[in-house]
Amino acid sequence: MTSKSGRETVERVAADSNVILSALVGKAALRVFTRSSVEVFTTARVLDEIREYIPKMASLYKLAPEVLEGQLRLLAIHECASELFEKELPEASRRLAKLDPDDVDLLALARALEVPVWSNDADFRDTGVLWYTTAELLNALDV
Repeated sequence: MTSKSGRETVERVAADSNVILSALVGKAALRVFTRSSVEVFTTARVLDEIREYIPKMASLYKLAPEVLEGQLRLLAIHECASELFEKELPEASRRLAKLDPDDVDLLALARALEVPVWSNDADFRDTGVLWYTTAELLNALDV
């Protein structure tokens, strides 16, 4: 689908932990959730990683961890069961073998849903799926 400006529109993305953590503390990534209609999908592994980092982020930004946990619950994120993307795991693992094995689930999800990955992690650059950094996604969304 193409927008009025002639750009390809983005309707759904598979989000990595770094962009969701950024949104939790009010950085630019939050605009994807508050100023667009993009559906955001992720995996249990990504959400576990976010919950692991919440205390560090809370300390860094001088916030109570409960505030960030509450913010996470407010974000419109669809957690996808591994059954949805398990068929894509071998290929995702092959494509990320030399990079970050922790990203395999997210790449498999993006492949299964046929959606771009939203991450500030360059490991997704040559994985066979469209990849947006936050800046690129905000630009594509015109927000």
